Amino acid sequence: MKRLLAFPVVFSLVASPATGQQGRVLTLDQALRAARANHPQLQVAHAQSEVADARAYESRAALLPQVNGTGSYQRTTNNYPSGIGSAATSTAIGTGTSTTTSIGTTGSTHGSFDTSNYFRFGVTASQLIYDFGQTTGRWNAAKTNARSQLDSETRSLQQISFNLRAAYYSAAATYALVKVAQDGLTNQEAHLVQAQGFVRAGTQPEIALAQALTNRATARVQLITAQNGHDVAKAQLNQAMGVEGPIDYEVEVPPIEPVADEDKNTDELLTLALKARPDLQALDDQIRAQEYTVGATRGGYYPALNASTALTDAGPAVDNLAWNWYGMLSLSWPIFGGGITEQQVREARATASVLRGQYEIQRQQIRLDLEQARLAVRAAKASEEATHEAAVNAREQLRLAEGRYQAGVGNMIELGDSQVVMTTASAQEVQAHFNLATARAQLLLALGQP
Repeated sequence: MKRLLAFPVVFSLVASPATGQQGRVLTLDQALRAARANHPQLQVAHAQSEVADARAYESRAALLPQVNGTGSYQRTTNNYPSGIGSAATSTAIGTGTSTTTSIGTTGSTHGSFDTSNYFRFGVTASQLIYDFGQTTGRWNAAKTNARSQLDSETRSLQQISFNLRAAYYSAAATYALVKVAQDGLTNQEAHLVQAQGFVRAGTQPEIALAQALTNRATARVQLITAQNGHDVAKAQLNQAMGVEGPIDYEVEVPPIEPVADEDKNTDELLTLALKARPDLQALDDQIRAQEYTVGATRGGYYPALNASTALTDAGPAVDNLAWNWYGMLSLSWPIFGGGITEQQVREARATASVLRGQYEIQRQQIRLDLEQARLAVRAAKASEEATHEAAVNAREQLRLAEGRYQAGVGNMIELGDSQVVMTTASAQEVQAHFNLATARAQLLLALGQP
């Protein structure tokens, strides 16, 4: 089923930098709520948790009493063979009379195709009393696996939240880049007007006008590219939210809040992450579940004690039935099964070793995730400061170039170069700002925080 894009009520409006028209704005919080409510990956993870929980209850069923009711009807002949060399006593089902026949070594009986009814109704109940932990071990393993799946579902939610934040920051960055490109085009159009006036006045050569026209065309291309990139980013944001719908909305430029522990060293961050990461807890649960499985499999060496009882009512007619009851204790012991239990125990232990190895691998991966995220935050902070300084200087350079050009001591090439420098520096400043936002989102994911 398709999920259509449906945002909560939005009270604020935003003007598109390209058209100036106002439209609805999607906030980061609204996008996060939409992703957590609609993303199909979360639906899959939740369904898998339901499957694991159902399997746990399935495993528990063997510990509870098993009660079955039966009913049957037969239309049968009344012929009874006798054993060779013995006297046979038979009772005709339809009549209830008994006959005794002495049979020699080659004795036989005569049969007929006369038939009669036979009804049978019964209720049986059985209860496992003790099997050296086989069934309880499987139940404990299933319950622990269900907890592991819940941990995996939590991790899926964290991953979806990170993907959403990254897509939202990308859309916000392209929104800002559209504004940069629009400002660049506006400046180039102003420079073109200046160049036309200077050429008509004879204070600038005609090549200045040609250069201004080229610069304006280039600025238009840059704006078209930026607008297309923004639309693509919003389509990707829709996918990150797990919804289908139009992209006739804008995003706000959210404040980039620091992560509380981003300045701590890796060892300090690792202590926090090991306690919080649900994927690591999921592996720990799987290890414990496998240990339960080892114990349950080892119980296959020993006997199982069961109790059962049954009540039956049978006879040739529904109003002519005879009842019987029995109770029974049974002990079953697999004395020799071709070595299968030994190999099953061996397999279960090896699987537990595999899981322990995966746990250590994941622990090392978490440390790497933290190291990379921490370094990315540090680099992004430095880049943001550097690009901001470059953007300030580029704007001043453009201001000076425009002054020189208006005074007649500069030329269009110098002015165009300054405009390119300013546009490039502004774009780098935008990218650095949102690179920092994405790096902090990556650190939240590495720490196991939603």
